[in-house]
Amino acid sequence: MASSFRFNLAIPSTVSRSSAKPRNQTTKIRCIGWVSITTHTNCSKDPEGILRPPSSGHIAKLEFKRRLEKDSEARDAFERQVREEKDRMRALRESRVIPDATEALVEYFLDTEAQEIEFEIARLRPRLNEEFFSHLKLELGKLRFAVSKTEDIENRVIELETLEKALQEGIGMLIEMLDMVEQNELNRSLLTLLDENIANAYQGNQTQAAEYMEKIRRAMLKYITV
Repeated sequence: MASSFRFNLAIPSTVSRSSAKPRNQTTKIRCIGWVSITTHTNCSKDPEGILRPPSSGHIAKLEFKRRLEKDSEARDAFERQVREEKDRMRALRESRVIPDATEALVEYFLDTEAQEIEFEIARLRPRLNEEFFSHLKLELGKLRFAVSKTEDIENRVIELETLEKALQEGIGMLIEMLDMVEQNELNRSLLTLLDENIANAYQGNQTQAAEYMEKIRRAMLKYITV
């Protein structure tokens, strides 16, 4: 998915964290947000770029969808890659050990792959309570008012601020989705209406509104009823 459709705040890959413990994951959240699965394609087997992820914009994504519909071989390959990615993510979920301590839980979220944040918010919703956010705010307060602010401290502040905002946004969206599921308000008609609103927002250069509705749409797909 294009970076314009994700909430992020990039942290330079060269940042060192002297106090950090070794991480097991190869991909870490230093860009946190709501994202969809991104598949990786061997370009040499796809000279026309059919399987290449769509570029930014609603029109580009519609074109990508149309190309898949016309080419059954490309569609089968794309669906196979999606299944493989889902299997990889399922194995990754099973391998993660959820920590008991609040301090360790913060690091757990920071080390979680970006596309898994939504899943972890839903799974660990009871742990994302007042105690958790109080701990997060306390650490942020200490770092912000540190007498000597090093580059590591400044980067840590950015990480925690980004994490806090992503978690709060994710919790709010999860609550909205669950309420709609409970009232059986999620259906294909609503999804179609949302698609129309997204297209109209892009045509009217209301990019921020369109991107927010894209987030809602991705969340809806997890709970949609026919």
